[in-house]
Amino acid sequence: METFLAAETLVIELLLIVSLVAIVVRRLRVPYTVALVLAGLVITAQQPLHIKLTPELILAIFMPPLLFEAAFHLDLDELRHNLLPIVTLAIPGVLITTLIIGGITAIGTGMSLATAMVFGALLSATDPVSVMAFFRQLGAPRRLASIVEGESLFNDGTAVVVFRIALAIAVSRQFSLVGSVTNFLWLAAGGLVVGSVLGWVVSKLIARVDDYLIETTLTTILAYGAYLLAERLHVSGVLAVVAAGLVNGNIGPAGMSPTTRIVIFNFWEYVAFVANSLVFLLIGLDINVQRIVANWSAILWAIAAVLVSRAVVVYGLSWIVHRIDRSAPLPYRHVLFWGGLRGAVSLALVLSLSADFPQRDLLAVMAFGVVLFTLLAQGTTMQFLLKRLGLVGRTTLQLEYERNQARVLAARAAFRRLEQLHADGAFSAYTWQELVPQLEYYGRQVATELQDLVKREPTLRSREMLLARREMLRAQRSAVTTLLRDSVISDEVYGEMIHQIDAGLVELERMEEGDLLFGETPAPTSGETSTAD
Repeated sequence: METFLAAETLVIELLLIVSLVAIVVRRLRVPYTVALVLAGLVITAQQPLHIKLTPELILAIFMPPLLFEAAFHLDLDELRHNLLPIVTLAIPGVLITTLIIGGITAIGTGMSLATAMVFGALLSATDPVSVMAFFRQLGAPRRLASIVEGESLFNDGTAVVVFRIALAIAVSRQFSLVGSVTNFLWLAAGGLVVGSVLGWVVSKLIARVDDYLIETTLTTILAYGAYLLAERLHVSGVLAVVAAGLVNGNIGPAGMSPTTRIVIFNFWEYVAFVANSLVFLLIGLDINVQRIVANWSAILWAIAAVLVSRAVVVYGLSWIVHRIDRSAPLPYRHVLFWGGLRGAVSLALVLSLSADFPQRDLLAVMAFGVVLFTLLAQGTTMQFLLKRLGLVGRTTLQLEYERNQARVLAARAAFRRLEQLHADGAFSAYTWQELVPQLEYYGRQVATELQDLVKREPTLRSREMLLARREMLRAQRSAVTTLLRDSVISDEVYGEMIHQIDAGLVELERMEEGDLLFGETPAPTSGETSTAD
């Protein structure tokens, strides 16, 4: 009982830290995940906590919800549109990355080639959580976000498969090209088949059920069940979760009611937030800074190997993809290069190595050093690269709109505050009569400028209309919920009203996902060239 209470207390403490960091980071221009790692480092320096990351904790508990949530929201049409660059980076890219990192590490550190290849495989997966946060914050092009997220989803599974093969070769000291290729295809294809079948089955079950609690539970079972079943069948559990989320996310919502869809989306957004937060906080708590400093030379070789391999993969393969299909080029290569961060999967794989594996402790320190570098150096500078390349989606007109909107709201807030103070007798009628005309004139002037700007720019007009409709529907939902709580309406009427309101909210989400998405940068036409190219 005491052990259970201690574990529960620890989880609550970690969630409290996560919440506090999230609140603070809103005022700072640093990635949330980076802030969590730094918070973990500070806590460990002040008072070391005896928390150890394990591969089971990351791969079996944290990874299924993270992968499922990302795949669930990945649009199949966008995936199909960007399939060539994503597959190229996720399969050949991972293999090339493994070979380059392994080769450079073996030369620089003197470790055996077999051991170095295992290290290359575990560092071949990217984890762009911090990058994606900046994409959403700054309004980066949607195609860029789709490529980065799609690559990360599929190269996680590919990296785990390649790691298993490299580890088997290192342990057995035997290499068979045919056997390695066969094993790769079995692990990858098996995982994709298991996940796709389970995703399809659960989608059909969801279509026959009209209860958002049961449907949410079914998606939870799917996320973890796909991983566990695939691992028991000795195929890739990571790829099974990706396939399950992709199938369920593109088929399942068609059989869901609007209310169920909103509940499930919100549920997985929360679960992914908690899982991501705990992973990166635990990374910070588990990093031993003294050991990293002591092995600085090997870590520098590892960082150099990661950067060189990423440059070769991104710039080399983008040129090949463009030569094969000019209608589907691989744009934004500078962002793809610098956005190749490493994270939870790499740490889970290095921690899964047995204690008697050659130079296991050194590999773990090097992996932690690379993850720390990519988060602190690359993660914190991504926003400057996006701005430098002109990939920030907010145009001059949009910024002007936000500026005028802020002025209108500030002026009206000032007027209401003065009105309250005057009514309370805080100052005389003379002061009130002097200030009110000035505030009213300023408010009318800024409101007129805002109205002219909205009339002149169709995108702003559409965006403002969507925001107004959403707030209207949210107000209606709140009012109906209050009526039910006060017993003014029955559960049956409440259900009907909520269904109608949620259907309207879902329709607004669909409109925002289209061309009316605020902050979207139009793709270059055939006569234009991307700045990032």
